[in-house]
Amino acid sequence: MTVTLESLAARIAQLEDLEAIRQLKARYLRGCDLKQVDVVRDTLLPKGAVIAYEGFPPFDDREPFVEIFAAMGCQPGVYDIHHATNSEITFTGPDEAVGKWSLNFHSIILAARSVTHMGVEYEDRYVREGGRWWIAETRSRRPFCRIEQVDEAGHAVTIALGDPPAAYGA
Repeated sequence: MTVTLESLAARIAQLEDLEAIRQLKARYLRGCDLKQVDVVRDTLLPKGAVIAYEGFPPFDDREPFVEIFAAMGCQPGVYDIHHATNSEITFTGPDEAVGKWSLNFHSIILAARSVTHMGVEYEDRYVREGGRWWIAETRSRRPFCRIEQVDEAGHAVTIALGDPPAAYGA
């Protein structure tokens, strides 16, 4: 196999794109955790982003999704952490890729006195437009959860174990 400067440049460019997509997903998840509405918005394709998370209504544009995120997730007393791992990213063209991620999600909602731990599997599609990568489509399913209710004395009782409820927060 002959290695040329052009082939090395192409391989380096693809590695840079791979890292840019990983950084994009990290920025999205961190934006969710830190309640940074503008950061979350800026990771999703400006027109026609598809967001279809199990337990939530589907969205075909980022703005309605961002509004729901701000209303539900950015309230005082809501604490979330998204830890994504096991990424598998495959390029399907020079400006498009698909990815799979496993997510370890924790949420504390003080008003409901609930603690949720959930496994989530993401399937994403990424596109490069205007010289940068965007999340064009993101779908999730929830293979398992544990939801606890915490009483005034701080004792937790498991109210869901295994299959998650049909709607998130239910």
